[in-house]
Amino acid sequence: MRWRDGRESDNVEDRRGMSIPRGAKIGGLSGLGLVAVVLIGMLLGIDPTVLLQGGPEMQTPSVSVQRSPRPGVNRVNDDQRKFVAVVLADTEDVWQEAFQKRGRTYQAPTLVLYSGAVESACGMAGSAVGPFYCPSDHKVYLDLSFFEDLRTRFGASGDFAQAYVIAHEVGHHVQTLLGISRKVNELQARVSPSERNKLSVRMELQADCLAGIWARQADESRQILEAGDIEEGLNAASAIGDDRIQRKTQGHVVPDAFTHGSAAQRVRWFKLGLESGNLQSCDTFNADRL
Repeated sequence: MRWRDGRESDNVEDRRGMSIPRGAKIGGLSGLGLVAVVLIGMLLGIDPTVLLQGGPEMQTPSVSVQRSPRPGVNRVNDDQRKFVAVVLADTEDVWQEAFQKRGRTYQAPTLVLYSGAVESACGMAGSAVGPFYCPSDHKVYLDLSFFEDLRTRFGASGDFAQAYVIAHEVGHHVQTLLGISRKVNELQARVSPSERNKLSVRMELQADCLAGIWARQADESRQILEAGDIEEGLNAASAIGDDRIQRKTQGHVVPDAFTHGSAAQRVRWFKLGLESGNLQSCDTFNADRL
């Protein structure tokens, strides 16, 4: 992926090196409670952030966070930080243009880099939950150690695989700005748990599709793609499908517990966005086939 000469976004908030005092609770849970929630979420196929946050409007008790030095982090010349900032800037350019065509103004999200645990408007979260977007503060949260997990645990390596993850979370921000997230949350409050999961799957697949739109538009404008990049993105989308994660963690698949979509579904919707490059193709909520 060609990114080194790209513009860096100013909307990166670097909280790495901040630590939570011993005994502090994360999302109202002790450290062991957090681990239990994350494992339960993985075993049941439920997004752990949903369990921790209790919904986007939930407010959890404030936890004081203290700064502590983190060896090896150079915030001026940190290569990974630069990569994230360039990809974020690229999403800003793509969605600003897309919103302008619809007569709207794109409000870019902030991307928060953290290590270990972080406080958001959706509550406290540990790095075990993976990257997430909080609609209450319009911020994407990312512990860069997830990229190593993506490579070692999920077998999805490469810079474009990492860019896909960022673009997916920004896709949730786009959904929030378009009012899609609010409508889905209202529907989820009125239906059964299994129906809530189905709505969640449609949300996540749409975010995959929006990530595909970003890839296409960014490449048309700035030629960011190199040989093998698309395969990296598709591999990442497949690797984090609910069926593959469930099979790895519990040995069998429970489709009713899907919250993000199967590997095949995630690949299909990412490809749809990549091939079409337009928002109309990403209407997962009216699609007969996911």
